[in-house]
Amino acid sequence: MVEKLVAVAVANDGSIAAHAGRALQWKVYLISDEINASLTWTLNLTKTGCLHEWHVRGDGDRHPLHFVDIAIAASAGEGVRRRLQERNTELFTTIETNPEKAVKDYWTGNLAEGLPHDHKACSHP
Repeated sequence: MVEKLVAVAVANDGSIAAHAGRALQWKVYLISDEINASLTWTLNLTKTGCLHEWHVRGDGDRHPLHFVDIAIAASAGEGVRRRLQERNTELFTTIETNPEKAVKDYWTGNLAEGLPHDHKACSHP
């Protein structure tokens, strides 16, 4: 049986957050061969602990998302994507808005591609 931990960036309204770097809440699902997705944890980050701040700090410290296999958000910068990959966390972007559907779509290979990276969202949360 293959299992993976998939974290999805979540906005205040419960939809997938627009920008991975500024997302403060991540829902973490355990998925397996049977396309079973069960909510396992919710990560609540501080503003100084968000991916963007971790990325620009560049101190080499681990981030909580390094403990998941896959991360999903609506958009993300290449720097954050690359730095997560260095610790074996792959980040995907999607136009899907429903976190549970995005997890299932990822697992079945049907995750719709995400939005282009919005540099303005990085600078001005």
